[in-house]
This record gives sequence, structure tokens and C-alpha cells, in this order.
Amino acid sequence: MTGKIRHYFTGGNTAKGYHHFIESNVDSLSRLWIMKGGPGTGKSTLMKQIGHIWLEKGFDIEWIHCSSDPDSLDGVIIPSLQIGLVDGTAPHILEPSAPGAKEEYVNLGQDWDSRKLQSHVEEVADYNEKIEECYEEAYKTFGEALAIHDEWEEIYIDKIDRKVADQLAENYIKKLVGNVHLHKKADVKHRFLGAVTSQGAVDYIPNLTYELPKRYFIKGRPGTGKSTLLKKLAKKAEQCGLDVEVYHCGFDPENLNMVIVRELGFAIFDSTAPHEYFPEREGDEILDTYEKIIPPGTDEENAEAIQEIRQRYNVKMDEGIACLKKAKYLHDELESIYIESMDFEQVNKIQQSIHAQIEELVGLSE
Repeated sequence: MTGKIRHYFTGGNTAKGYHHFIESNVDSLSRLWIMKGGPGTGKSTLMKQIGHIWLEKGFDIEWIHCSSDPDSLDGVIIPSLQIGLVDGTAPHILEPSAPGAKEEYVNLGQDWDSRKLQSHVEEVADYNEKIEECYEEAYKTFGEALAIHDEWEEIYIDKIDRKVADQLAENYIKKLVGNVHLHKKADVKHRFLGAVTSQGAVDYIPNLTYELPKRYFIKGRPGTGKSTLLKKLAKKAEQCGLDVEVYHCGFDPENLNMVIVRELGFAIFDSTAPHEYFPEREGDEILDTYEKIIPPGTDEENAEAIQEIRQRYNVKMDEGIACLKKAKYLHDELESIYIESMDFEQVNKIQQSIHAQIEELVGLSE
């Protein structure tokens, strides 16, 4: 029987620069291969091949997608085997905690023809410089978009009934966690709900939540307490010894967009644009924070200002995404140089070697 794939991001191109949470997702692994090598050296393909082999053997797999190009992978984890492979090249640098004992570097750069690459040295340097400029411009533009978003939030923050907001959070903590207390240390994994990519906003909410019997769709407006409620809930669940998946906002990593507690069978998430979903089955429920804690008529009173802010915000987001698209185009061009210089037969041998090592580890544990 084929296993299942769970999809998520641990890195993000945010308004505060590149940010990642890879450590919390690999800390509990007993074995980790860290891929090194330039663009186009086969890191993502190798990880996909390993993942599919074990998927077909019936193991559930975690697919960690690249926030710049969600069709590529930053990592693969086989949770039940406590084994993973991750891309360890910039910008997602990962420092090993026990080199050799737990982590092992895999250098795919050993399989390229250096003489071919040397003939492109100026071209490679030029591409890298232009790609870096694209990301710097994207982060600057997203930062400007965040400042505009803050203006949007202020309209509602000034109207919040704090006592009602605090009581709402307390009610949902009691409803979802209740008196549960497990006598163990909570396993807390930090991830991104979605990512601002070269393809626009991408998320995997349906994949992450489809097995859960209860899903809570938080509706509201910017600044209506969605992230604050989720932070309080995540903290309480952790204090109670529950394993928690904490999903940060792919635009502002200091905010939360979703909390999943699989031991209690629920997910609760910000279900507003750009990750807007609606109930579609039994067990789905809407929580509207605007309706609960903001005075009626606030939208109407500020309609003109909100429309103007939304337009400025959308323009900046489109500009930032355009920078990511340009970076992706340049990255693809750079990849083609490395692909022509790679010996992929040797890369296949590395993939086979890692697979054999995993089989040996599985055999030792059985």
C-alpha cells in the first residue's frame, strides 16, 4: 500500500527577508543527509527519488517545498524512520548538531566538470549578482507592503473590544484543549502556512487538514485578533504536553496563520485571502473575529480608506512577486550552465548509496 505525502514550507520570502524554521522539523530525526551543491546539481530530484521509493513501500512522507519555486523541494522527511534529507545550500543554511553521528553532508559538487564551469565563471558570477539583487528588491517591496498592511490593521485595532477578544480566545482554548494534560514534553514544529513564490501565493491547507475531523475557519479583517488567538492556543497546547504544528504567516513570520493539534484532531486557521477557504464537510466551522469583536458598521465607515489601502497593498505585492519571477528566470538560466557540466550518472550512484544506507538503518531497527 502506498503511503501519503504531507506538503508544507519551512522557508519563506517574507517582508522581513528570507526566514526559515527547518531546525524544529529535523531536530528529532536520528539521521539527516544535508545536500550541498550549486543550482541544477540534482538536489531536489535526488530527494524526490528517495521520497518516492519509500512512499511506494508504504511509508508516509513529508515534502518540504521550496518557497521560491514550489515545484522544487527543500527537503524530504520519513517521520516513522526518523530520517530526512534537506537542501543545505544558501539561503537555508543548517548547522549540524552531531556531524557524522547524526548529520552527513552530501556534496553533489564533486560530480561537476570544473573545467566547463570555469569557462562560464564571469557569467555565473553575473547571474548570482542579479539574482541576489532581485531578492533584495523583493524583500524591500514586501517590507513596503507590510507597512501599508499595518495601516489597514490600525483601522480595526482601534475598534477592538479587548475584553471580548480575550474572552473569545479563552473560550476557544477551553473548547479545543479543555482539561487535557499529557505528561510528556510537547513536540512543537514551526512551519509556514504558505509562501509568496514566483507563482504567487501558494499553500497546502487542504492537504494538511483533510484527515482532521474538526477544522475551524477563522474569518475577519487585518488586525482583528486572528494571530493573537492562535498564539494563545498554541502556547496552551504546548503547556499541556500536546504536539503542536505552528504555521507562521508567509508574509510576516511573527504572525501565526494556523495551529494543528493532531492528537486532538483539529486545525484552526486564518481563512482569509490569499489563503481563503470555506466549510465543505461535516466538522467544518467558521469563527468570524470581525463579527465577534469589532463594532458593526466599521467596514462601511472606513470603506473609502480601506479600498485605497487595499489597492496600494496589492500593487506592492504584485511588484514583489514580479521580482521573484525574475529571480526564478535567472536561476533557471544559471541552472542550465550547471546541468551541462554535471555527471548525473554519479549523482544517481549517490542516490542509490543513500537509499542503501537507509535500508541498512531500517534493517538494524527492525
